[in-house]
Amino acid sequence: MNSTSINNKIFITGGTGYIGSRLIPALIQNDFEIFALIRKGSENKLPVGCNIVLGDALNSSSYENNIPPCETFIHLVGVAHPGPGKKEQFRSIDLVSIQQAVSAALKAGVKHFIYLSVAHPAPVMKDFIEVRMKGEELIRQSGLNATFIRPWYVLGPGHYWPYVFVPFYKLFEMIHSTRESTKRLGLVKIDQMVNCVSYSVKNPANGIKIYNVNDILNF
Repeated sequence: MNSTSINNKIFITGGTGYIGSRLIPALIQNDFEIFALIRKGSENKLPVGCNIVLGDALNSSSYENNIPPCETFIHLVGVAHPGPGKKEQFRSIDLVSIQQAVSAALKAGVKHFIYLSVAHPAPVMKDFIEVRMKGEELIRQSGLNATFIRPWYVLGPGHYWPYVFVPFYKLFEMIHSTRESTKRLGLVKIDQMVNCVSYSVKNPANGIKIYNVNDILNF
C-alpha cells in the first residue's frame, strides 16, 4: 500500500485507551497512516509513527478542521470500566463524544465510520446500552457508511477477572433457555477485537455492517 494514499489515512478518537493503544500499532504495521485525537499533554501515550491531532473529543469544533482527508473514522471514546451506576458519565462522555464525532466525520467527508458499540440486551447495563444504541441511531441517521462492533467484555491484560466465569458460560450454553443470551453476551479477547476492527478498516461497509460477539470470536 502507498502510505500517501488518502485511502490509507485513518482518524481515531480514544486511541490511547485499552483497545486503541493496541489497535494503532497493528494498523501502522499494516501501512495505514494514523491520525489520533488526544488532549494536550497526552502526546507521549501514542506510539511512534502516529500523527497527533490535539483537541477535545467532547467538542468537535476543537478538532474537525484538523482532520485530514481520511477514508475511515474510528470512534473508541467511552467511560473507562463501564458498569452500573455510571449513567451520567455515559451520557456526558459516551453520548456527547459520538454526537461530536458524527458531526466532525460528516464535515470532513469521511467515507466509513467504525463505532465501538456493545452487545445487548442486558438489564444490568441498560444505561450503557441505551447510550450506545443512541450512538448507532445517530450514525444511521447521518447516512454514513458504518460498521458497528458489539462486544460484551474484552479479555486482556488487566482485564482477566471474567475468566472465573468461563465454566458458568459453558454450563449455560448447554441449557436451552440460557444458550442464546450466553452466546450473545460472550467474552472476546483483545486480539480478536483488534483483528475485527482491522478487518473492518480493510473491508469498509456499504451501508451498515454489524459484528456481534459470535462474529468477533472468529477473528
